[in-house]
Amino acid sequence: MNFIFVCTVGLIAGTISGIVGTGSSIMLMPVLVWQFGPKEAVPIMAVAAVMANLSRILAWWREVDWRATAAYSLTGIPAAALGARTLLVLPSHVVDLTIGLFFIAMVPLRHWLARRSFTINLWQLALGGAIIGYLTGIVVSSGPLSVPLFLFYGLAKGAFLATEAASSLGLYLSKSVTFQRFGALDLDVLVKGLIAGASLMAGAFIAKRYVLKLSVETFRLVMDGIMLLAGASMVLSGMALI
Repeated sequence: MNFIFVCTVGLIAGTISGIVGTGSSIMLMPVLVWQFGPKEAVPIMAVAAVMANLSRILAWWREVDWRATAAYSLTGIPAAALGARTLLVLPSHVVDLTIGLFFIAMVPLRHWLARRSFTINLWQLALGGAIIGYLTGIVVSSGPLSVPLFLFYGLAKGAFLATEAASSLGLYLSKSVTFQRFGALDLDVLVKGLIAGASLMAGAFIAKRYVLKLSVETFRLVMDGIMLLAGASMVLSGMALI
């Protein structure tokens, strides 16, 4: 029954994140903590996130921007490993509050920059990959951080979903390998992560039909809503830990 509940939430989270490109960790993580405890939940989610990103790549394979993926991953992968090693050093409430406030602030900032036709290039994407990669190693989910980065690079809909997933895949693999080397990812945790990840994968393929129907502007407005919800969730989580 525990796994049925986790997989049900995972299917819903996978479908929603398959439409907007992020949010599966935010939705699924509280369920994993409740079912398996916080110590196991983080590496379980890391494994599930690998599978979720892989499914979005498979669903949108033809639209991956491999140059953007390479630029982001080149700096993001080693940064994620470094962040995972320092996971227990920083007070989690400070990280949650800071990133949560950043998410909320990015919504009006994105519209302000869009009106001025602000864009970024490959080297700026690589710089963002290093910063976000490190944060990905520290916190459970930094997915919404990459949203404005790839939107400012000029991607949307399938191209955004595929490229963000391909770029994030290496980061979560790096994080998972680091957990394994430090003994936090044994066979039992791996199996639980694969089960949770399978439900996320199924949701991504369900989502594809809905993404194809969205206009670019509607897609970006949905992204704004996700960022506001994610930011508020992290701020509340951080305040609860103070």
